[in-house]
Formats: sequence, structure tokens, C-alpha cells
Amino acid sequence: MESDIIKRLHEGKFVLIAEIGVNYYDIAKKMGISDMEAAKLMVSKAKDAGITAVKFQTYKAETLAAKESPSYWDLSEEPTTSQYELFKKFDSFGEKEYRELKDYCDEIGIEFLSTAFDTQSADYLDDLMNVYKISSSDLSNIPFIEYQAKKDKPILLSVGASNLDEIERAVDTIRSVNEKELVLLHCVLEYPTPPEHANLLKIRTLCEQFPDCFIGYSDHTKPTEDADIIKTAYNLGAVIVEKHFTLDKTLTGNDHYHAMDPDDAKAIISAIERMDMIRGKADLVALETEDAARSNARRSLVSAADIKKGDLITAEMLTFKRPASGISPADIETVIGHEAACDIPEDTVLQPEMIEAIELPGSDEEENAE
Repeated sequence: MESDIIKRLHEGKFVLIAEIGVNYYDIAKKMGISDMEAAKLMVSKAKDAGITAVKFQTYKAETLAAKESPSYWDLSEEPTTSQYELFKKFDSFGEKEYRELKDYCDEIGIEFLSTAFDTQSADYLDDLMNVYKISSSDLSNIPFIEYQAKKDKPILLSVGASNLDEIERAVDTIRSVNEKELVLLHCVLEYPTPPEHANLLKIRTLCEQFPDCFIGYSDHTKPTEDADIIKTAYNLGAVIVEKHFTLDKTLTGNDHYHAMDPDDAKAIISAIERMDMIRGKADLVALETEDAARSNARRSLVSAADIKKGDLITAEMLTFKRPASGISPADIETVIGHEAACDIPEDTVLQPEMIEAIELPGSDEEENAE
């Protein structure tokens, strides 16, 4: 099955991925419903908001973090001080549950994917996904990157907390076994990321350093009403944005406090649509809407005095005035030295037929075209 994410990238369309992650556990607890019901509800809300794809996180605490694994997030937002303890709270789903979520995503028409954090999950997710997503936390995990790349599917690779040489090594590893589409996602591994740390110019550098890759942004800043960070990322070259997703940004812990909700997602999509409208096309050609200005605001050669039939045209006989309905000032050297074919009163916009034996640049092409 074709990936909607990759299809849209090739069509030059913006992609927004809702990183549901494991936020559905807290939504389930708040609403008094099952974890699966909460996960499906979040998928449905993402679909309704116009989001392209939803992404989960597939792991088991035992294979992801050692018992002695300190936190690296804002403890005022998430008080758990051990990675192992935090992940253990949210690792009950396995292959059966993710297959059910995949089927539900297919049913309502939104792409499913999940970040694998071990080889077992990478194996069973292979049947469920059209695209692999590799976390920034695994950027230096070269054996695991290669393992997933050998699945021969497009890859989204987050490159947070990395240096150029590390990114290059990861990319080279992927390219040694996989020629499918590769997306590099700039991100900052700071939860939440203050706007002053977003460092969005890295997106432009990624575009320059990896011209054969699609470039995107995995955002951990708190949503803003005008989506200014996402808009800036897009205008710097991020054609795909991944952002954590919740139904309640007031929930404490996990990834709710820096996530977008459905209203934020709609605002982001609307903002990008407006950016597309403003940005227009890159072709260096005049717009059809500028035709009137081209005809009336530009100038023509105009007689600066009465010119008699047979007079030899000199520069002193000419001036430049609007509109551009006659011979262009750009062709003045073609006009000078030719005879007037008729009497030309002062302040007359010169036309080609008023000048004897004149051949303006491009006239032959125009005649041939006719």
C-alpha cells in the first residue's frame, strides 16, 4: 500500500503527523474508558482535524531503559525521575493492540505508524506500516538503524541532539542498505523546548547538507495561537512536521504539556495553507494579474517633438512615457537612425509601422508563432 506521507511529499504537499505516542493512557484514565478506546478516539480526532498520519511509540520498559536511568525532562511537568519507571507505566500494548489500531486507521482513512524501540517491535510493525520512524534517541544506535533500514521502506529519522558527523553516519548507514525516501527531522530534545531554543535555522542547513533527503521538523515547543514556530519551520524548508498530540493539554506528565490538541492542529494546517497562498510559485515570470500594470505602468518611446515623414530619427527626438502600448525604450537603439514612415506629432506613442524598415527584437519569433 502506498504511503500517504510519501505521496504528499512527492506532490509538494505539507504533512502533519500527530505523535499520539502513549498519551492515550492518560486520556483513558481521565475519561473512564479503556486504553484502546482512548487510542481510537485520539486517532478519530486527529483524522477530523485534517492530520495526515498518527504515530505511536512501541516499546517495553525492560528493553528500552536500565533500572538506573535518570530523567531528562522538566520535572515540574513530569515528576517521574526514572526513565524506566515512566516507560513502565505506558508499555502494556503489544502486537495484537497495534494491529487493531492499524485496522482502525485504515477503516477511517489515516496513515498509521509507530516508532519501534526494539527489534521485536520493528519486526511485527513491518506488516503494519508503510514508513519507519526512528527516534533521535537511536541516532547513534547504528546496528538498530541498519536493522530497520533493511526492511526496505521509507524512513523518517529524527536528528535531535546530534552533530553533523553523527547525522552523516546514520544517513550513510541507511543508504548502504536502503534507497527509499529518507526524511530528516530537525528537533530539539528538550521537553518542552523554549522558543529561544528551537534553533530552526538548522532546517535550512539540513536542506543544504542533505539535498537528496526530504527535511522536516519534530516539534517539542508549546503550541502558540498563531503557529509561528511551525510556520517558520515550514518557510525554512520543513515539508513535514511531527508534533505530540493530546485531547487535554492540562493533563500533567508524559507528553501532554507540549502537545497540540485538535484545535491546534486545525490552526497549524490553516496557517500552512495561508503560507502556501502567500508563497505562491517560484517561477520568474510575470503574473497574469500584473498584465494591466505591465501595459499601463511601463513606458514606450514617445516623440519629444514633431517628426516629419522621412526625418532621420535621433535620440533628441525621443522621450519615454507611459503607457507601454508602443515601442519599448529597451529598443531605442533599433529605432535611432531609421526614417520616419509618416508624420509623427509631438507626444505620440511610437508604433513599429511609424518607422521605416524597423525590425524589433523578437518580431520574427512572434510572426512565426502566429
